[in-house]
Formats: sequence, structure tokens, C-alpha cells
Amino acid sequence: MFENLTGRLGGVLDRLRGRGALTERDVTEAMREVRQALLEADVSLEVARAFVEKVTARAVGAEVIRSVTPGQMVAKIVHDELVAVLGSDAKPIDLQATPPVAILMVGLQGSGKTTSTGKIAKRLKERAKKKVLMASLDTRRPAAQEQLAVLGKQVSVDTLPIVEGENAVAITKRALNEARRGGYDVVMLDSAGRVTVDEELMQEAADVAALAKPHEILLVADALTGQDAVNTARAFDAKLAVTGIVLTRVDGDGRGGAALSMRAVTGKPIKLIGTGEKLDALEDFDPSRIASRILGMGDVVGLVEKAAENLDAAKMQATAEKMRKGSFDLSDLRDQLDQMSKMGGLSGLMGMMPGVAKMKNQMANMNIDDGLLKRQKAIIDSMTPGERRNPDILKASRKRRISAGSGAKVEEINRLLKMHRQMADVMKSMRKGKGGGMLAGLGNMLGMGAPGGQMPSQEEIQKLAEKMPDAGKLPAQFPGLSNMPSKFPGLPGLGGVNPLKKK
Repeated sequence: MFENLTGRLGGVLDRLRGRGALTERDVTEAMREVRQALLEADVSLEVARAFVEKVTARAVGAEVIRSVTPGQMVAKIVHDELVAVLGSDAKPIDLQATPPVAILMVGLQGSGKTTSTGKIAKRLKERAKKKVLMASLDTRRPAAQEQLAVLGKQVSVDTLPIVEGENAVAITKRALNEARRGGYDVVMLDSAGRVTVDEELMQEAADVAALAKPHEILLVADALTGQDAVNTARAFDAKLAVTGIVLTRVDGDGRGGAALSMRAVTGKPIKLIGTGEKLDALEDFDPSRIASRILGMGDVVGLVEKAAENLDAAKMQATAEKMRKGSFDLSDLRDQLDQMSKMGGLSGLMGMMPGVAKMKNQMANMNIDDGLLKRQKAIIDSMTPGERRNPDILKASRKRRISAGSGAKVEEINRLLKMHRQMADVMKSMRKGKGGGMLAGLGNMLGMGAPGGQMPSQEEIQKLAEKMPDAGKLPAQFPGLSNMPSKFPGLPGLGGVNPLKKK
């Protein structure tokens, strides 16, 4: 979502970094471009103006102008002010109340409210180990209650049985009684929406809030609606005293202005962001990490957390041990491809890498897509166990059979085999403790690379992030990726091609 803004701000800051000294005029001209970039990204005028004024006031100080690295200091100031605009501190959903804790979901129709209700319920059940009950209060939209019931089955969360003819207040009362009787920790109330804000919608939500006394009132807003989302937040907050915002479709092609404006304009924290259609595509909104993404610094903390959540520690440890012994067959490669898919695929991983934002255009020209991982897994799945253990037996006739079974061209099979050979050779050449491949390297970071490894604390993860480069190259802790952008030697599917070389 922030791609255009990232490109514009990155260009301005790169020019400042390239100068040995800065004058007040240099800073003023740069901030004029920053202001224009923010406005083009649909950031509200008042927020853009206040942001530029604060950055300028700090950047023209003697400490910056006379600094040995003034460009870097300005970049840090921009980052710090972005964090301030986005809310300074992450504020997760608050469940510190007497059970059952009521959470009221409000928002306009089509904002993703019902899907977000299911996502949050899944998150609370799996991460916080809470017993959750969901109830749909939407009696107007066709099949709205049935949709929540289907979501409940998909995420294994209970939903309130549907009773025809009840209004929103009656459903709320029944949901609260059922939550108390059933010993539920959380009851989530999915309220009705409208195409636009109207008095009837607001009054119904207010009546539900008066009865349920929710500990959290979460406004679900569509990031693609830009400044309309900010206006909607103002209207709901005036009537209901919203406690937080859930921003959906952050993975879309919106300009990002809603995210930057909403916290500053409404004073309400963005607590969660929806990053995809899947029910696990929900992230905590951390201002510092979002600011780093906007400025192209990546999100290493997020990458580590995603790895800790999705990767199989035992399998990674076993694979790392095989690699240290110089044994790395196609089944092992298949496991690593599968674990990369769980972490969000190539695009998901790339988006969190420091400096990768600068190579968006080159990567786009290479047509790197997550379907690549699926095709490569299909090729390996079409092989026999013996062929996976010993790829050297794969001659022309076997490759034709694999091609027919996987739908891949023989050339794609050859590229996969070449990549495997390169990776296997690298593993053999590595001494014990220094190797591990792309995901094993990540496993070592997480403490998974050795028996008895412990997961790092939040403080350790933060220290790791602070050590990462802010642009230009990737961290050495990812052995197969450390040579970017000049080459991608250890990245599945790229086979050591140079993304900067035109076809």
C-alpha cells in the first residue's frame, strides 16, 4: 500500500544522504518534496503540514547541519516523526476486564467488518488461548449472520445460534447471557453496517453499546477509501467513543494516506491491520515497524516473529543438521519451499527485507511471483522418492515424465536441479556452525539451529533489528540472501540470476 510513498520519500532521503553537508535551503527544498509526496499519498493537509513543520524545525538545527552525517540524521528525524504520527506505541486489543469481555465491531458495509471479526476471534483463540463467542447483529444484509457462522466453523470458534425475527439489541442480550452461561472469555459483537453513515445506523450501534458496555469498540475501516475512512472514523467516534481502529486491505494498492492520517486526526490508535484475504492475514499495528517499511528499511522484527509463528522448529533443526553433514536432497529443498510459503511466499519475505524496496522495479521485471514456489513444489512432488534422494539419475526420459506430471517445462526442471546443485555445493563447503541455508540461517537467528535452542525475547529481537542495515544490502544472518541485490544465489526459483541485468 505504501509503495508510491516509499519511493518518493526514499528518493528525497537518498539525495540528502549523498551530500557531505546540508544547508537550511537543502532541508527546506527536501521537505517541500516530502509534503507533496504525503499529499499525493492522500494524507490529510493538516497532518502533512504539521509533519513537515516538525521535521523542518528539528532538521535545520545546528546539531544536524554541522553533523558528520547530516543526511542520515534527517532520515532518522523523518522516521521518528512518522512514528509519532502513527501513534508512538503499539496498542494491542485490551482484554483486562471481567469476563466475558465484550468487543463491539462497527463500521460501514463492505469495510471487511465480518471477516475481521473472524480473524480477531481466531487470533484470540490461538494466541491468547481465549474461549470466544461470536454473534452477528446484522439483520438487514442478506446472509450476514450465516456468513459469520461459516467463518466460525472455519476458525473453530463458536457462534451464537441464529433466531429469526430478533433485532440487534435482543441478539446482544442473548449473546451476553450465553457468554456468561458458557464460561466464555470474550464475546464479539459484529454490528450492522451501512453504505454511508446515517442516524439509524448510529442509533442502533449506540443502543447495543449501552446494553453490552463493551470494553473495546473497534472501528473497521477500509484503507482503500482514503480520506473517507478518516471522516467515517470521526463520525463513529463522536457517537460511540471508539477505542481503536482495524485497518483492512493494507495489502491493496491504496496510497496509504488513511493509515498516516487516521491516528493523528482522530487520536484513536490503529490496533490491527488486515494484510490479505486469508483468516490468518492479520497483524498488530506497530508504528515503529510500519514507519520502517514506509522508509524502505524493512521489518526484520516482523520477519522474525513470522518465522517463529510459522516455522517448524524440529524440522528446521533436522534440516540444518543434514546441511552441516553435506546431505541436502530434493526432499529437503521441498521442505524449505513449503516453509517459505507459510511465511508469506517470496513477495511476503521480500517486503520485510531491508533495502528491498529500492529494487521493486527490477524485481517486477523478473516476474517474481509466489506461484513460482508452487510450481517448484509440484516438480518435486512428481518425482519418485529415489529421484529426490539422488537427482543425478534424472535423465531425459524421467524429466519428460516429471514434466507431464507437474505441468512444468523441462527447462524449469533443469533450472530447479541446477539451483539444488548450487545449494548442495554451498552446504558441503560450509563448516559446522556456519551454514544452514536460507531458512536454517533464520532458524539459527531464532535459536532453532541447535538442540535446546530458546526463542529470543522481545528485547533480543529488537536489538537484532537495530543491527540491521537500513538500505542497500541484506543481513548476513540470511546466508542464501546476503548477496542481494547483485545476485540471488540461494533463493529458490531464481537460480543465481542477476535482477539488474536486462533480459
